[in-house]
Amino acid sequence: MAPAQASLLAKLDTQQRVRDFLTNAVASGRASHAYLFLGAPGAGKLDAAWALAQAFLCEQDGCGACDSCVRVARHTHPDVHYYTPESATGYLIAQTRELLDDVPLAPIRAKAKVYIIDRAEQLRANTANALLKTLEEPPSYVIFILATTEAHKIPITILSRCQRYDFRRISIETISARLMELMEKEQVTVEERAIRYIAKAADGSMRDALSLLDQCIAFYLGQDLTYDKVLETLGAVDTEIFSRLLRQILEKNVTGAIGVIDEMVIEGRELGQFVNDFTWYLRNLMLVQSSDDMEDVLDISTENLALLKEEAQMVDTDILMRYIRIFSELSNQIRYAVQKRILIEIAVIKLCKPEMEKDYGSLIDRVDSLEKKLEKGIVVTQASGDMAAGTTGSSAASAVLKKKELPKAIPEDIKQIMSSWSGILSQLTGITRTYLKKAVPTLGEGGTLILAFEDANAYTYIEENRSNCQDEFRAAVAERLGKEVEILVKLNDTGTPSGEIYPDLRQLINFEIEEDDF
Repeated sequence: MAPAQASLLAKLDTQQRVRDFLTNAVASGRASHAYLFLGAPGAGKLDAAWALAQAFLCEQDGCGACDSCVRVARHTHPDVHYYTPESATGYLIAQTRELLDDVPLAPIRAKAKVYIIDRAEQLRANTANALLKTLEEPPSYVIFILATTEAHKIPITILSRCQRYDFRRISIETISARLMELMEKEQVTVEERAIRYIAKAADGSMRDALSLLDQCIAFYLGQDLTYDKVLETLGAVDTEIFSRLLRQILEKNVTGAIGVIDEMVIEGRELGQFVNDFTWYLRNLMLVQSSDDMEDVLDISTENLALLKEEAQMVDTDILMRYIRIFSELSNQIRYAVQKRILIEIAVIKLCKPEMEKDYGSLIDRVDSLEKKLEKGIVVTQASGDMAAGTTGSSAASAVLKKKELPKAIPEDIKQIMSSWSGILSQLTGITRTYLKKAVPTLGEGGTLILAFEDANAYTYIEENRSNCQDEFRAAVAERLGKEVEILVKLNDTGTPSGEIYPDLRQLINFEIEEDDF
């Protein structure tokens, strides 16, 4: 392999494994006719696609400076065709026709033709089928490069005809090093921890990191870039706020916790980012509880680490897991919410008042709270109402709905649905998947699949078939079974958890059902 040719792919230094594979393929002359680049947004898939096109079409064995290389770099080469969906719902029929009509034609300037298909998961069924015929018997001079973030949405028949390359999320260290190198070139003075925060906020995306850095520099043009200035620009919250909020929650001080939220709102902090950062803070607490040697794992200062160790001893692990669960659920809800503040306040109240929930984690939290009150000498009175000692068992039982019983024989279709429940949900779009995760699947009369909701918003969204969500779910089920199944949506507004009213098929059917991590 010529050294110059290697330099064309050297820009993939954030994806060393992919770079080595592609470099060897070009050097050996054993290039595939179709490649699939899979990875998170900003991982460098398109950079790799254009670099690979340069390497294939170079006139002088990878010089990087010839007319062909320059044209590819400028995205003006007549034999490199870049496609991206022109519709919100995917690729247009006209785009497909244009591509398929151009494939049989000979190259104009180079020895080969390269087609870069971005967001390939948005290829419609008819488009994918037409492309499949071309991939099965492509002309010798044609190379396809498909880029996607969701390979499961691409037909398996297309996947099987592509060489797949997985692009990993870029590490915080790699992003930080690249940003520091850029700042040195631009002669901008910047604090290291400010750069590391930007790298962390980018979540493995070099593109997002560069965008965030550019945003911060634009706000403070001509000034030194400090950690506090980065927080101010991005609407982020310092860890000191998280510590104050956590201590208020541990003391069950609703007023104090809401006061911390008010403070952030007044300062103009971005609430969605706050939820993610606070969840991350709770995660760090859990790691500190798990081991004493977390200095190398946690990307925080010595002072903050000492504070974390102190607070880790203040909260039980089960209680901490409950906090993480509630805020993880909140992070999914808040993306599409208009009143983000209200959702955050409700979540904080749940943390302060575990009696609002009836799961194991909240029970542990309630017991822990009672123990602390007793230690302080606070008299704990018995709860009033039907469950008081003087209440008869019959009156208390009347307030609890009797749980329905499943028939002895569960239809085979329902069993198949439950066995692939996680896979069915993974095929759905974001908000539909989020709402259906809240449903309790149970069995109705005549083998009907019932989806019971406690969340009124989720029920309304699914019941009214907004964005064709029911149709999407029914199609995913039919794809698994090969036939349609009757589905009924119900709202549980009794105040009693659905799992106590309806038998949960996910628990009753003896299948190993995978649940997504929070």
